Amino acid sequence: MKRLILFSIGLVSSFATQAQDDTASTGNDPLVKFYLVVGFIFAVSLLVLLALIYLLRVINILAEKAARENAERSGKVYQPAPSLFQSFWDTINGFVPKEKEATLVMDHNYDGITELDNHLPPWWKWLFYVTIIWGVFYLLTYHIFNSLPLQTTEYNTEVASAELEMQKLNAANPGAKIDEATVEATTDAKMLENGKSTFLNTCSSCHRKDGGGDIGPNLTDEYWKHGGSIKNVFKTVNNGVPGTNMVAWGGVMSPEAIRNVASYVLTLQGSNPANPKKAEGDLYKPEAKTVKADTVKKQSSL
Repeated sequence: MKRLILFSIGLVSSFATQAQDDTASTGNDPLVKFYLVVGFIFAVSLLVLLALIYLLRVINILAEKAARENAERSGKVYQPAPSLFQSFWDTINGFVPKEKEATLVMDHNYDGITELDNHLPPWWKWLFYVTIIWGVFYLLTYHIFNSLPLQTTEYNTEVASAELEMQKLNAANPGAKIDEATVEATTDAKMLENGKSTFLNTCSSCHRKDGGGDIGPNLTDEYWKHGGSIKNVFKTVNNGVPGTNMVAWGGVMSPEAIRNVASYVLTLQGSNPANPKKAEGDLYKPEAKTVKADTVKKQSSL
């Protein structure tokens, strides 16, 4: 214990020296000074606590020595008193002293083997009583008075809140919700012009400026290697094609830019450039849009 206290004193001294050095190096930062003061107070408190523990230990040793001497003078056998921890441990476990075990022996035996009528430890029974009280509180709070929400309700609330936040995010940034499943071809002149600029600066080196095809396939005919819908073209530009010169542009271009260039590519259909590359892939015919019968009737009545 003495070594521990001396070590603590040395630790506090070194901390104080380090604090002075840190204060000199950091200037007059009030936050640094606050942390140094709190750390110093903690170190001093730890030192005081260790000193009190050591003092109590010394007092106990002296008291035990005096009690032993008194027992020897009176001719009695000295019985050391149990420590506070031992008394606490015996109480929460309900231990019965060995000299009183005869009171627990049951009235039957088998071949001389007896059995003690031990009861459950008090701490176990206290814990059991606490679970009963908690169960009653839970039943009243969650199922009868509905004062607090159940886990299912909390989950649904969090999901609804997340969906609302997603809607706000999509409204603030429309391009964030454009992906392979939701993309639609645009007819906006400004967006198509943006797509054309991207195509000429990025795609024309492989597909030619007129889309007739060079290293990459011809984009002006009806044959496509990876599908000719807006979703197919968006996916090809976004993810690329492994093992070919078609790299993935999803990490470079925004979803809006990919949508714009994919829409521009579709406008090259049937442009018939000079010396186009031979058709590759499968024939793709876009699905004709169906018109509802009631809409046709309205148009015919006009």
